[in-house]
Amino acid sequence: MNSAIIGGSGFQGLIPANAEKVCVSTEYGDATLWEEKVNENSIFYLLRHEKGHTVPPHLINYRANITALKKVGVTQIIGLYGVGSITSMVIPGNLGLIDQFIDLTNNRISTFYDTLNEPFEHTPMVFPYSRRLRVLLANKAKELRIPLSLKGTYVCTNGPRLETPAEITMYRRLGADYVGMTAATETILANELHIEFAGLVYSMNWAAGLDAEGISFIEKEITEKAVDQLTLLAKETLS
Repeated sequence: MNSAIIGGSGFQGLIPANAEKVCVSTEYGDATLWEEKVNENSIFYLLRHEKGHTVPPHLINYRANITALKKVGVTQIIGLYGVGSITSMVIPGNLGLIDQFIDLTNNRISTFYDTLNEPFEHTPMVFPYSRRLRVLLANKAKELRIPLSLKGTYVCTNGPRLETPAEITMYRRLGADYVGMTAATETILANELHIEFAGLVYSMNWAAGLDAEGISFIEKEITEKAVDQLTLLAKETLS
């Protein structure tokens, strides 16, 4: 079973030293992956913002990325995300699993079904994140003694700008626990291609208006620890 880990902000060091670069052409464009052999299977790594963190969230070629993973035989994906905390479900410096999302993006294509007179599906989203993968991640976190919130609702905004305090107040009233700019789009596309998907987050800061000092990010050492823990948890779960 081939697997994949997608990393974003803070995950520039995601690619293992022994991974080999793989360029995949799709009908939506090209995607760059890195392949690591694990026993008889492979884990593919993908940096959604590319190396150097040069592609903003609204310009990521999500369809090429997910299609490329499908083409190399990936059947399960774990997405890693840096977020801003809205509730105490995942406070800054802590980690969590996504179990629901609210998609507020409107500046990107988030479906493969965009052609008239072609068959399409109404993809169910009752459980957008694989329950099987979530259980595996929860059990592995317990084994590794990594504290992990087992649920949370991710609100996905356009980006690349950050949110206003008024927007964060609204998102909290809508039931969101943390905010980011990429997870909903990847989740939808993976579900449309029938790839099992799970999302892991670490909180970088309190969202706008929730910190008395304004937008202040956690210390570098705490960020690095959280990123390392998420990366380890994802890889150990898929190995």
